[in-house]
Order: sequence, then C-alpha cells, then structure tokens
Amino acid sequence: MKNFFNYGLLILRVGIGSLMLTHGIPKISKLAESPIKFPDPIGLGASTSLILTIIAEVLAPILIIIGLKTKLASIPAAITMFVAFFIVHASDPIGKKEKALLYLICFIVIFLTGAGKYSLDGLLTKNKH
Repeated sequence: MKNFFNYGLLILRVGIGSLMLTHGIPKISKLAESPIKFPDPIGLGASTSLILTIIAEVLAPILIIIGLKTKLASIPAAITMFVAFFIVHASDPIGKKEKALLYLICFIVIFLTGAGKYSLDGLLTKNKH
C-alpha cells in the first residue's frame, strides 16, 4: 500500500504543478510591458507582484513536478493561491474563486506530505542513508 501513497504523491505533484504552469508561463511575457500592468493586491507594486507570481506559478511548480525542495517550493505557490482566493477574488462567487482554493489545498497537502519516494527529494534522501 505504501507504493500507492507514493504514486498518489507523484500524480498530485506532476498534475497540479503542470496545471499551474499553464497560468504562470503566459505571465512571463508581461515582464516586457512598460509600464508593467499587473494587479497589486497586497501593496508591493505591480512589478514585484508579477515577479513573485511568476516565481510561485512557474519556478515553484517546476520544482514541485521534479520533486526538488518540494516542501519549500510549495510555500510560495500556496501563498499566491491564498492571496488569489482571499484577496484578489474575495468578493467573487465561489465558482469564480474555487480554482484558487483547489490549488491552495493541493499545495498545502504537498507541503505536509513532501514529494514522496518518486522524486529528486526521495532519491537524494535515499542516497544519504
């Protein structure tokens, strides 16, 4: 049964990480805009908000997919989805903001469980023993 747990973590990591990339990769082109036009939901400035969002929606998901520093990588992804759900979409109906909540839940689960056996984290941990 333990193998099913690790397969489940692999499917969760690759699935949710890949889906998040579909949101993050298109945002990279916004870096070329002058001035940068991006929401600033917590008052850090449009440029800083965009850069942090790209880290959370591109870099972090890549690390999650390959399972490297997975727990650490899940933190910015979860924070971004928290902001999306509770601040950016706060007044929207649940149907509009539920995607952010689903991502948030998945990233929290990944943070709590780690990457599992089928990951670079798992491989590196195995080689330490």
